[in-house]
Amino acid sequence: MRRAGQMPEGEIVPSAPLSAPPPPVENGRFRNGVATAEAHPTSLNLPSILSKCEEHPFNPAPESHLIDLHRPMETPSEEFRSLRTKLNYMQTLQSLHTVVVTSASPAEGKSFTAMNLALAESHLADNLVLIADFDLRRPTLHNLLQLDRSPGISDYLLGEAPLEKVIKRISGSNLYFMPAGKAIKNPLELLNLREVKVLLDELHTAFNWTFFDTPPLLFSADANLISAVTDGTILVVRIGSTTIDTITRAVQSLNENNVLGVVANGARAGELYSKYTYYYSKKEEA
Repeated sequence: MRRAGQMPEGEIVPSAPLSAPPPPVENGRFRNGVATAEAHPTSLNLPSILSKCEEHPFNPAPESHLIDLHRPMETPSEEFRSLRTKLNYMQTLQSLHTVVVTSASPAEGKSFTAMNLALAESHLADNLVLIADFDLRRPTLHNLLQLDRSPGISDYLLGEAPLEKVIKRISGSNLYFMPAGKAIKNPLELLNLREVKVLLDELHTAFNWTFFDTPPLLFSADANLISAVTDGTILVVRIGSTTIDTITRAVQSLNENNVLGVVANGARAGELYSKYTYYYSKKEEA
């Protein structure tokens, strides 16, 4: 895959070392930190839920470097359109609708990459896309869009918010957003709930693409857990920062999960986009 644009990220403080996931809580939700028995719906009926979601304007944070459909010549739009083309081709070869976007370590650009890839896909007609912040330890996607963190996925899994309040639609686009929700002390245990698998299994009924931003692979087991129940994983690395040893350990931690490719982040704009600037300049002069 080609290099994506540059976006600094804040340092993520690891909450727990990488370890084997605990056994899932069967047939229950967490309420006030305690697992309780509860019946599960056989179908979430996501298409119906989407019609009830609140709409929010696309209002990216300053210096967030998010791509904009109305400014296609700005960096890093072209690189993410190229990445989108490669993923759409892969989708014709295999069942590919849910994708984890993660990194080996903090501050490598995974959230920036996940959000811009979702935006690029949503620019295509009739291509519904969900970007979900499953980094429950230190979420950042809501800051990029300048939206509230809660209610989000943690509130839904705790039984404190319905799904139609958790998923937000970005006005005038095909993009939907699911924030992380309120801070919790036990994200790995929460992600082991059966509701997570039920939700992930049904996302394809409403969305052509769902992208999950997760914690770094080598700092928690969350990304490994979600990767095991999704269709593929994209690994983001930062040029001049990520080492070969770190990449090797990250890929090995995914075991046999479908690694779709690696996105190299952090290239200098002058090196990466000079050819596109030249192309558009010639086009404007014609």
